[in-house]
Amino acid sequence: MKKIIFTFIAILVLGAFKFFAQETIVSNITEYNNTIKLAKPGDVIVLKNGVWEDVKLNAHGQGEKGNPILVKAETAGEVIITGNSTLNIYGDYIIVSGLWFKDGNTEYKSVVQFKKDSKTFANNCRLTNCTISYYKSKENLKDHWVDLWGKNNRVDHNNFTGKTSEGTTLVVWLKGEEHVENNHRIDNNFFGTRPDLGKNGGETIRIGTSTNSKKSSKTLVERNIFANCDGEIEIISNKSCDNVYRDNLFVGSQGTLTLRHGDHALVERNVFLGNGVSKTGGVRIINSNHIIRNNLFVGLLGDGFRGPIVIMNGVPNSPLNRYEQVKNVDIQNNTIINSGPISFGEGKDDEKTLAAVHTNFSNNLIFNDKPGKNILFLDDVSGISFNNNYIDALTPQVINGFKATKIDWKEIGSFPIPTATNKDLLVTKNNTSLQKDINNSIRETFNAGAFNLDASTLPKALKLRAGPGWTPNIVAPIVKAEEITVEPGLETLRKAIDKASPGAVLNLKTGAYILEKKIKVAKNITIIGDKGGASIIMAKKDLEKPIDYLFRVNEGVTLHISNAILDGVNSDLKYAIVSPDKQEAGIYNLFVDNITFQNFTNKDGGSVFKAYNGTKADTLSFKNSRFENNYRGLNLSYDKDIMEQYNANTIIIDNTIFKNIEEAAINYYRKTLSPEIPGGNLIITNSVFSNVYNEEKGKVIRTDGIGSVSITNSVIEDSFKVTTPVSLKGSNNSISNCLIHNSGFVKTSGTAKKENLLYKNPKWEDKVLFIPSDKSPLLKVNNDIGNIGLKQ
Repeated sequence: MKKIIFTFIAILVLGAFKFFAQETIVSNITEYNNTIKLAKPGDVIVLKNGVWEDVKLNAHGQGEKGNPILVKAETAGEVIITGNSTLNIYGDYIIVSGLWFKDGNTEYKSVVQFKKDSKTFANNCRLTNCTISYYKSKENLKDHWVDLWGKNNRVDHNNFTGKTSEGTTLVVWLKGEEHVENNHRIDNNFFGTRPDLGKNGGETIRIGTSTNSKKSSKTLVERNIFANCDGEIEIISNKSCDNVYRDNLFVGSQGTLTLRHGDHALVERNVFLGNGVSKTGGVRIINSNHIIRNNLFVGLLGDGFRGPIVIMNGVPNSPLNRYEQVKNVDIQNNTIINSGPISFGEGKDDEKTLAAVHTNFSNNLIFNDKPGKNILFLDDVSGISFNNNYIDALTPQVINGFKATKIDWKEIGSFPIPTATNKDLLVTKNNTSLQKDINNSIRETFNAGAFNLDASTLPKALKLRAGPGWTPNIVAPIVKAEEITVEPGLETLRKAIDKASPGAVLNLKTGAYILEKKIKVAKNITIIGDKGGASIIMAKKDLEKPIDYLFRVNEGVTLHISNAILDGVNSDLKYAIVSPDKQEAGIYNLFVDNITFQNFTNKDGGSVFKAYNGTKADTLSFKNSRFENNYRGLNLSYDKDIMEQYNANTIIIDNTIFKNIEEAAINYYRKTLSPEIPGGNLIITNSVFSNVYNEEKGKVIRTDGIGSVSITNSVIEDSFKVTTPVSLKGSNNSISNCLIHNSGFVKTSGTAKKENLLYKNPKWEDKVLFIPSDKSPLLKVNNDIGNIGLKQ
């Protein structure tokens, strides 16, 4: 009887609760505020579909476990939060669902934060089924899209795409004991495009800070997709202890999951796919007691700090914000396929002198059918135990702890899985052997690599359907290019570029723009000098720390520069402009118009432009410009290591003068057997080469191994010692409608073509501007070819 009475009372209580819980539709911020103040456990507040602009939403109250307060969109994805808006979640058991924060322009430091103020936080709250896309901050504010405070909160099934401003996309904070051991969950989210910020502060997720890095966070990051997250080298920055990163998928993201500070991280069952994108990396390891196991790395093109697995060197007595020594780290049963080199002792220098100790690197599998090193030992590795690692690579390396083998593969979809025939990969079970593989399947036998031999399924990370239950049609907003006027002076140009938004146009005045530091262009920028005056860019004279170039164009960047003078006179500059650093193979572009490059005379390998080994431009374009009194012009001759590589897809030279150049005006070289093999494209039109490489064996234009060369309507003169100014080979190499004077004779071989070449005096009226006289053979009235030389 007692049991029956108890059940009856329970039904009455539940029924009463359900009776008092209610659903309310609100259509504006005033109605919302009035309703949320009265919300009780189980209440549902529905935001009416439409645009909510310039609103401060406070989702707060005291819900209960199993009976939360729910704030949701009338239709998921059809409540648009925009303008200067923000969302604060605080209290207990609050859920916010279905909102789209779209194309906003906020002055708040957070789009969403799990707190009200410095004393009131969220616990057991949730942001789900939402999207934040292309939300900008005003006046370059360093903002975050989500700030997690409190404990036991969850961010799940959301889409975060298009953050372009400074500041991490999602931050977990540990400032204060009420946030330690928070047990937050960040799961099933889609983290989309995040362009390269060009400096620190562009992480997608950061958990903790260096100051609080010894505190335990216990945050779980699982089943998320990170696609094209290029904000900076740290896609995820671990800066606290006891966090778990599991079953995540990284696709074409130019960086790494970085264990930057803090200890005891678990990194397991993640998949990293390069997708042909440069600078894509895996896991970078610093600090102590981490476990990195059962991860798959495929086609990652990064090296150095962006390698697939990178063990850093540490700093003696390191402060919290530097690099602690790697200790007691266990790296087991990972598979690395067609990726850059695994690096041990990375970052070694006069400060970072401590190699890893008490570290285990065992049962890992490496395959590479492309040439190049797969393992780099950059410092002492005696503190690392290497056991049963297997390597099948095109470039053999005999290294202790890595056994050479040949792997037999099968494919599931397009992903290779080692078959059961790979008896070499079987290893003896020991106390540290992993009981499960990347699929979370029991290891009946123990083998190297992430997969059980002959595994029949792919990892969870490759089957993810992360993001909201609705599909946001995200379109990047069309933003008018920011126009900035830059005053002449010391460092004004570099500072303006640092502050400018991607795509900005910088307008220079007449005057000198003087650099103390070199400029690394990390975003698309247009620089326009004063066409009616003289905008001069140069290094400061007598620098204590000399710089070797004025501009570097980074990977993925397009630089337009026009109407200026780049002058090497004040310093022993080696270069005016350089490519990305060596082996950074991401495509970049450089467009030059009406620029004078002068006085770059450093003979220690100097040139006006240098392309480093392993780099590639899509287009290098020089139009209406002058190269005068320089040691070398364009130097793209650094194909030193790998056959059939070249530093630019296309070089365009139009209406441009090369005058008084000690060595080659253009050195475009590919280490290949024949220009018949496709690759490289040089187009020269209406240009003048005067007194270039004036030596017997000098080449005015060197194009060895380049597949397609076209030189038309141009002049080569006054290199009187030169025997052969140009030598062409291959069916797509040609020179036509050109005048050669006092500079030897053009040579062609094979099926290369030369036609309509004049070996006559050009008869200039103006030798500085290269204007022909009335009797010049360059003019159509005096030849049968057409006008030759500069466009007048």
